[in-house]
Amino acid sequence: MKENYSSFDTTFATPSALDVDLEELEQELKKEIEGEVRFDEGSKGLYSTDSSNYRQIPLGVVIPKTEADVIKTVELCHKYKAPILSRGGGTSLAGQCCNVAVVIDMSKYYNQVLHFDPQAKLVKVQPGIVLDEVNDHVKDEGLIFGPDPATHSHCTIGGMLGNNSCGVHSVMAEFAGNGARVEDNIESLTILTYDGLRMEVGPVSGERLEEIITEGGRKSEIYRQLKDLRDFYTDKIKTKFPDIPRRVSGYNLPELLPEKEFNLARALVGSEGTCAIILDATLKLIPSPEKHTLVVLGFDSIHEAGEHVPEIMKYKPIGLEGMDDMLISFMKRKNLHVEDIEHLPEGKGWLLVEFGGKDEDDVWKQANKLIENFKKKDNAPNIKSFESKKKEALIWEVRESGLGATAWVPGEPSSVPGWEDSAVPPEKIGGYLKALRDLFAKYDYHPALYGHFGQGCVHCRVEFDLLNEEGLEKYKKFSREAAHLVVKFGGSLSGEHGDGQSRADLLEIMYGKEIMQAFHDFKQIWDPEWKMNPGKIINGYGQTANLRAGNDYNPKEPETHFSYPEDNGSFSHATLRCVGVGQCRRHNSGIMCPSYMVTREEKHSTRGRARLLHEMLEGDVVKNGWKNEAVKEALDLCLACKGCKGDCPVSVDMATYKAEFLSHYYKGKIRPRTAYAFGLIYWWARLASLAPQIVNWASKTPILSDIIKFAGGIAPKRDIPRFAKKHFRKWFNDTGSAGQSNKPKVILWPDTFNNFLLPDTLKAGKNVLEAAGFQVILPQQMLCCGRPLYDYGMLDKAKKLLKEILQNLRHEIQAGVPVVGMEPSCVAVFRDELCNLIPHNHDAQRLKSQTFTLAEFLLTHAMDFELPKLKKKAIIHRHCHHQAIMHFEEEKQVLNQMELDYEILDSGCCGMAGSFGYEKGERYDVSIKAGERVLLPRIREADNDTIIIADGFSCREQIKQCTSRKAWHLAEVIDMALKETVAV
Repeated sequence: MKENYSSFDTTFATPSALDVDLEELEQELKKEIEGEVRFDEGSKGLYSTDSSNYRQIPLGVVIPKTEADVIKTVELCHKYKAPILSRGGGTSLAGQCCNVAVVIDMSKYYNQVLHFDPQAKLVKVQPGIVLDEVNDHVKDEGLIFGPDPATHSHCTIGGMLGNNSCGVHSVMAEFAGNGARVEDNIESLTILTYDGLRMEVGPVSGERLEEIITEGGRKSEIYRQLKDLRDFYTDKIKTKFPDIPRRVSGYNLPELLPEKEFNLARALVGSEGTCAIILDATLKLIPSPEKHTLVVLGFDSIHEAGEHVPEIMKYKPIGLEGMDDMLISFMKRKNLHVEDIEHLPEGKGWLLVEFGGKDEDDVWKQANKLIENFKKKDNAPNIKSFESKKKEALIWEVRESGLGATAWVPGEPSSVPGWEDSAVPPEKIGGYLKALRDLFAKYDYHPALYGHFGQGCVHCRVEFDLLNEEGLEKYKKFSREAAHLVVKFGGSLSGEHGDGQSRADLLEIMYGKEIMQAFHDFKQIWDPEWKMNPGKIINGYGQTANLRAGNDYNPKEPETHFSYPEDNGSFSHATLRCVGVGQCRRHNSGIMCPSYMVTREEKHSTRGRARLLHEMLEGDVVKNGWKNEAVKEALDLCLACKGCKGDCPVSVDMATYKAEFLSHYYKGKIRPRTAYAFGLIYWWARLASLAPQIVNWASKTPILSDIIKFAGGIAPKRDIPRFAKKHFRKWFNDTGSAGQSNKPKVILWPDTFNNFLLPDTLKAGKNVLEAAGFQVILPQQMLCCGRPLYDYGMLDKAKKLLKEILQNLRHEIQAGVPVVGMEPSCVAVFRDELCNLIPHNHDAQRLKSQTFTLAEFLLTHAMDFELPKLKKKAIIHRHCHHQAIMHFEEEKQVLNQMELDYEILDSGCCGMAGSFGYEKGERYDVSIKAGERVLLPRIREADNDTIIIADGFSCREQIKQCTSRKAWHLAEVIDMALKETVAV
């Protein structure tokens, strides 16, 4: 070993002061690259934070389309000395995905599979591709990429490379011989340095290494310096890096050792973009088990569960996860996966043990060996095994919801990252869990604990108080003591999420001064100008600097229409609700966020919109408050589907935030004509009902139709719905409900859409309710819940309509008469917006609790009613508001009792979303693309005998106008079955 290796300063460099000509840089980028260049204030606000505690305003954003774009962007940033941050899904928890830099967002375009070799079990991809999309590409060959974080549906490979991610099934990758981390599953990388060197890196033999060093040039210089660094620090590298599955903290210097073949690709994994940009990555794949099964063990405590991890690992499971009773308690308090929790065995700490194999016999043999072994033990745990794949999936949903379940728990202080992924040797995890819990108690912290126990990784969110100096000091003191504790157990500060800014200050506790100097030198070899994501991992900005909500956080608290009861009555608190997990960036499942699924734009994700609203209140970048155009633009393509309120793990309610924003944005302004055409549909419909045949004739006559569409801002390709010749209220008053007066009353809500446009829906509802033994009544006065008004921020009018309802139905409400609605969005108004707009009103609370969907009402109030059988095939599309607010469990029970052979589509939003899909321009385009994602093609493929069921008026219109198929309301289907039963 050399006596004096380091030629670099032993004092660490500091993140460089910025003196960048942003106007010139922006203009050159726009001239030179094919992708998108955004240096506007709105874009800066969008990318100001990740999923961490930190906030830093970027210099600008570049969204490259090609490799040439990335290279040219780096070249120009180097020319202007601008720092660079390469970013994928932006879900990092340690602050590595925000910086005062030019952010290069790879996720929108730079996301292709470049080459797949199933024989060699290798796939080459661009860094912006989502993990699930890689696995979808290779699954037909029976292969999979081993590491799979809980964010697998939306995290990018580039982000996984940056953080050295792992995940639930990294145990499987370890047993397959690759290893647990992304680092262990990389064949090679193509990288780009800040000074423009593009090269492929991977393992290099000793002889080849010497050849590269003698070739000369920048590449040779990097290899020579890294070899010298390795030789100088060899002894320290071999002794200071814990040999555990989940050592993620620090740079991967052990990969430079000769026995690791001087593997620069693996050495760069986990470097968080601080050394080089990844242009493409060749990933190692492993065989994917054809079958799997799950065994859940319930113990008396979480640390007792941890003590059994080494024994269970001998059975070679493909996944071994743990969670404690605090996590389950939080889920119950948030009403999150409550039905799924019931499938767990009794206990206060659980291990989820998954086995995989070639067939069912294989996996059950593995599982039964474990089960039989534990049944023989004294104090045996409670055990459940799952033959049902559906129930298995429900249990995994419980585990994968950990981050969302522990954020914003009612009655608990808000929790944040900061000590969320420490890792120890798996054989020591039981003792570590007990010691960690004791340390939390010492500081009066009480987080839920869960994680990848098979590899010794513990996840949690802790109620660190970052809003005042005392809380910050307590946080720093705890984290230092926690760092010493994990090192005592031979572990790593980070076992999955990386160091970023939150753990950079603590790395010396784990590694000592000499290795810290080695890290400094490693960084400087790659990035001598310190422009690549500076201030992260090494020489950090500081653990408590740049906090998104620190001791200087003092946002504006504007007066609002909604009361935000779940956010302490505070709109600013609501804008902090988003924790950045990015589930709204999924491409292929769930409801949220339909506009993001179409555009792949951050500003069209729920997260992006929440960020802009937060920045709007901060006011230093996104200025002008409620009148800000960037916020307005981001919200413009929000379909107000409420999918986020149901799908988002922390229940961000963007539909409400949008309505609130628009109410203030348009104060003192004239709204677009579409707002008056669609928002006031209740009044227009009443007017049209006076002469529906004339209105229908005009809407179908070519020239008149064009005039009407132009006046209303309606897309030319849309058909205007036809008004009924006789609306439902008039039909009901003409026919009455004779012979029913001695039966219990139920109010059938005659919503505007079905009353004036599709009265057959309400007629069917009346028939079903009467068949179930009820007297159907209507409100005496024409009323409307005002659902369309919310989409345009007409909240004063909406509130007035709700007050009219409470006044006119006061006697029925106080008498406990239930209300049944046929239109899901109207039921959702009573169940959601009503008490948010009119809080502290007992009649509003009563109406909320007395309003039901048809299925809910039949199952709770007509339990003696035998639903008719209808043995036909059906395709079900669920209305977004229905899924988000009322959910769909009762509907499934009704369908099951009717013995329908049905399929519920994972189709997300139909795209029509009230009036959204009728509006011309970009809204129409997004509407069609959202529908074409799943729903419309699936309906076109369906047999003519298959019943299409969709309760939402807008959903049925989208289906009718785009497929020529008729969709039926559940009430119509039950009524159909009743009539067939009578006929028989």
